[in-house]
Amino acid sequence: MGRIKLPKNKKYSYTPRYFDDKGQGNPFEIKHKLDEFRSTVGANKDLKSRINNALNDYNNNENREANRRVLIIVGILVLIFLFIIDFDFSIFFS
Repeated sequence: MGRIKLPKNKKYSYTPRYFDDKGQGNPFEIKHKLDEFRSTVGANKDLKSRINNALNDYNNNENREANRRVLIIVGILVLIFLFIIDFDFSIFFS
């Protein structure tokens, strides 16, 4: 049994067909195309630093209209939720 040699696996030097190596790194690395523009992606381990980075990113955002739009949509959804659960709005009015 020990005298029979198993065939060795063949090795191929495979490169992807449409890959141009222009300093872009590994072609097999899975990376989102917008990760380089985000400050919240990275080696943030603890919750406090992640929240602080997200708030800084939100506050330093150049597009104020999008921030306002998000706040309006969230407000409308909260009001719809309160109407669904039959919240008593009379506590806000005299």
